[in-house]
Amino acid sequence: MSIQIYGYIRVSSRDQSEDRQRIAMHEAGVPPEHVYRDKQSGKDFKRPGYRRMIRKLQPGDTLIIKSIDRLGRNYEEILEQWRVITKEKCADIVVLDMPLLDTRRGRDLMGTLIADIVLQLLSYVAQTERDFIRQRQAEGIAAAKARGVRFGRPAKVRPKGFDGIRLRWLCGEINSRAAAEALGVSQKTFLKWASELV
Repeated sequence: MSIQIYGYIRVSSRDQSEDRQRIAMHEAGVPPEHVYRDKQSGKDFKRPGYRRMIRKLQPGDTLIIKSIDRLGRNYEEILEQWRVITKEKCADIVVLDMPLLDTRRGRDLMGTLIADIVLQLLSYVAQTERDFIRQRQAEGIAAAKARGVRFGRPAKVRPKGFDGIRLRWLCGEINSRAAAEALGVSQKTFLKWASELV
């Protein structure tokens, strides 16, 4: 079987453009039919495009990615996938934005050592950036809540007649299912409203 070249593209959301990565793949000589794509977070490697690409890789093949964070953002998993590709699959990896991360070159001990150090550093940076994003999101949400901003769907307004229906329910005249039906809401919603007034 002839040696093949593959490319992997990832964007985090559907509205992000993959044009720069697509152009980079073309310029690196990756055939369009050998480019695998995912539109989802890089937090783990449970991505359909990535999994299909990994299954295709054979010994001697080359995987090209634009930058290390396109591979993923989880430090330990990036290192594990790098090991799987280079050691188990016996394929090469080329990171276009970081020429030192090209396993086709420098297969001697020094070249391997430099690639490993750079990979560990970049993987750590990718993971740290992801952690900072999560921290900033959490801080932003906490600050918004402190200002009185509410998240999620707006609370349903209790319909007219709720107090009367609730009283009948409290007196045992009707059960919670019948009370909910009379108000046109779910049983869970009725019980939530009823418990808030206890």
